[in-house]
Amino acid sequence: MLKVGLTGGIGSGKSAVASRLAALGAVVVDSDRIAREVVAPGTEGLAEVVAAFSDRVLGGDGALDRAALGALVFGDEAARRRLEAITHPRVRARAAELVAAAPADAVVVNDVPLLVEVGLAPTYHLVLVVQTAVPTRLARLSRDRGMDPAEAERRIAAQADDARREAAADVLLTNDGTLSELHDAVDDLWRDRLLPYERNVRERHAVRPDHSALAEPDPTWPAQYARVAARIRHAAGGDLRVDHVGSTAVPGLTAPDVIDIQLTVPSLTDADGPLADRLAEAGFPRLPGEWWDAPRRADRVRWAKRLHAGADPGRPVLLHLRVAGSAGWRHALLMRDHLRADPALRAAYLQVKRDLVATAPESVELGTLTDPWFDEEHLRAEEWAAQTGWRP
Repeated sequence: MLKVGLTGGIGSGKSAVASRLAALGAVVVDSDRIAREVVAPGTEGLAEVVAAFSDRVLGGDGALDRAALGALVFGDEAARRRLEAITHPRVRARAAELVAAAPADAVVVNDVPLLVEVGLAPTYHLVLVVQTAVPTRLARLSRDRGMDPAEAERRIAAQADDARREAAADVLLTNDGTLSELHDAVDDLWRDRLLPYERNVRERHAVRPDHSALAEPDPTWPAQYARVAARIRHAAGGDLRVDHVGSTAVPGLTAPDVIDIQLTVPSLTDADGPLADRLAEAGFPRLPGEWWDAPRRADRVRWAKRLHAGADPGRPVLLHLRVAGSAGWRHALLMRDHLRADPALRAAYLQVKRDLVATAPESVELGTLTDPWFDEEHLRAEEWAAQTGWRP
């Protein structure tokens, strides 16, 4: 199944997005609703909350007085952590039950208000953030919830700011317009990205990136890499090294819009084991066939690797699994750093890249092609490494 994390600041319209996704067929797991369930009258959760904060947090009907509890924990970090220690494990357990009960081909949307704050983004295939201007959010909270303006400002200030949420967003939905406009954006996302992404994950189908066109330098490439790399680290487990390599790792370089990532493995046997399955489940299935990097040394022995690619149709990714210390592993890091250090070299490389893009068959990965310039660059890069003391 495809797991989508949905978040947004209070008053952003996140619930409207969740409702629309549910209408389209998504299985929505609402963390706020679960949070209310786990402290409902008669639950162990409510009993623990009362034991921690006294019966001042109970209403006349015996139910939790959320306003009274909020007044106690807002602005008191120790109290907030005490409350979270009671509720969060129960919310996580119930959410896991609901996800496990979803169909195998479901798009499961976890509606999590504090997704960014608690660092959950890498656990999802995709993070969807609803963003709305603060004045609009304040007006909505006053109009729709009857919230006092000062309280609304306090609630907004207690959450992550827009910059932090945007950094975690694979998809950013701006909700400053009409409800109809928001629905149209959600419908497009569902049709064009979520449904094909789910199918690709389920069928372990990798999206082959298009190398036939060069894109202008995108200043968001490093941030996009960081989000993808966090998912790969989460899936790989342990302390395997992850690096941004390839053209999009070089600032200011025109390149195919593909995020190339190198995952360092102890051996290709390790790459062929359970790690391959974990990566596929996380949205990075292995590409079939044998893969290698074109050798740059005199012996011309192919530099074997394993190659995975992203299943997300909206973000082309190539994931190269190379053995630590191998020639191909070292070359990927060395060439990246050499290009970063030399503007004239970047210009020459760009011209070679343009020539290769113009002539390469669509089915061929550019890294497997040979060109005299790359052999010369390998020698230049090794000389530069020796002169500067570069280490991978």
